[in-house]
Amino acid sequence: MKRLLRIRHYVARLQRRIAGSRTGERGMTTAEYAVGIMAACTFALVLLGVVRSDAVRSALTGIVQNALGLAG
Repeated sequence: MKRLLRIRHYVARLQRRIAGSRTGERGMTTAEYAVGIMAACTFALVLLGVVRSDAVRSALTGIVQNALGLAG
């Protein structure tokens, strides 16, 4: 009987330890997603600035005109 009580006590302690380790990292995924979203937004803004520049715009216009000239 004592052995059964010790086993139950050990299992209960182990369950509390496992549950405690899971709840300690709940916010980590949210923080990691927030950092990833901020990085993606920053990259999008930089890319938008590059694409809107005159040099890139004229290069893209030339590529499209050449492609349309070859097709027609």
